[in-house]
Amino acid sequence: MPESPNSPGQRAWSRFRRHRLALPSAIALALLLLVVVLAPILLHLAAGSQIALRFDPERLSDAQFQPPSAAHWFGTDVHGRDLFARVLFGAGVSLLVGLVGAGVSLVIGVVWGAVAGYAGGRLDALMMRFVDVLYSLPSIILVIVLITTLEGLLKSTLEKIHAPWLNDSARLLFLFVGLGSVSWLNMARIVRGQVLSLRSRAFVDASRAMGAGPIHILSRHIIPNTLGVVIVYVTLTIPAIILYESFLSYLGLGVQPPMASWGSLIAEGADQINPIRTYWWLVACPGTILVATLLAFNCLGDGLRDAWDVRSK
Repeated sequence: MPESPNSPGQRAWSRFRRHRLALPSAIALALLLLVVVLAPILLHLAAGSQIALRFDPERLSDAQFQPPSAAHWFGTDVHGRDLFARVLFGAGVSLLVGLVGAGVSLVIGVVWGAVAGYAGGRLDALMMRFVDVLYSLPSIILVIVLITTLEGLLKSTLEKIHAPWLNDSARLLFLFVGLGSVSWLNMARIVRGQVLSLRSRAFVDASRAMGAGPIHILSRHIIPNTLGVVIVYVTLTIPAIILYESFLSYLGLGVQPPMASWGSLIAEGADQINPIRTYWWLVACPGTILVATLLAFNCLGDGLRDAWDVRSK
C-alpha cells in the first residue's frame, strides 16, 4: 500500500529534495559507484582495443610526467601510466574500504549500543566503560598498532609453513579489521542514546506484556526505530574511513603498489615533488577527487539528517 502524502517517509523525502546539495551529491555518488563497478567490466570486454589500452591503469609507457592534456586527462606518472585510469580504478579500493568499514561500524555499533541501552544497569555501565577506554586511545595510533601487529603475526605464521608473504587481499583485510575496530564507537553511543529513549515507550511495554523476549523487542521494535539516525551517521562514517585509509596509505601502511587507492596515489605523487620541478598533477588530481567525494558524502549526510529531523518543516 503506497504511503500517504503526509506519511513520515513522504515528508522526509520532501525535505531531502529541498536540500540544495544533498540530492546532487547523492546523484554524483551514485554515478561514481556505477562507473567504478562498470569500468573493470568494460575494460575486460574491450581487451586489446585502443580504448582498453588507453584506460589500462597498469600499462607502462615512455610518456613519463606528462601534464594533463587531451591524450591524458590527469597526466601521467613516473612510469608513464595514465593517472586518470589509476584514479578511476583506485576509487574502487577507496570506496570499498569506506563502505566495508562503515558496514562494520553499523553492525558492531548497533548491536553493542542496543544491548547496552536495553539492558541498562551494570551491564550497560560495563559495556560503555569499555567504549570509553577505547575512546581514550588515539584512534589512528590504535589502527596502526593493530595493522602492524596483524601483519607481524601473519608473517611469522607464513614463514613457519614456508608460504608466500602477504598479498593485496590480506592487506585489505587488515585495513577492514583495523578501521572497523575504531569506527563503531560513535555509532554505539548514538544507538544507546536512542534505545534509552525508546525502551520505556508504550509500544515496547505492550510487546513486553504480550510475552516478547528482549531479542524480539530489539529486532522488531527498537532497532527499526533507530534506523533514521543510523543511516545518517553511516553516510558520515564512510568519508571518515576513506580519509583514514588515505592517511594510512600515505604512511605506507595501507594499499601497496601495484594496487592503487586515492591515498596511495597521493603518496606516490608526493614522492615526486622536488625543488627542481613540481609535478603538481600527481597530487592535485587524486587529491581533488578525494576532497570532492568526501564533500559529497558529508552533504548527503547533512541532507539525510535534516530529512529525518522531525522538527523540520
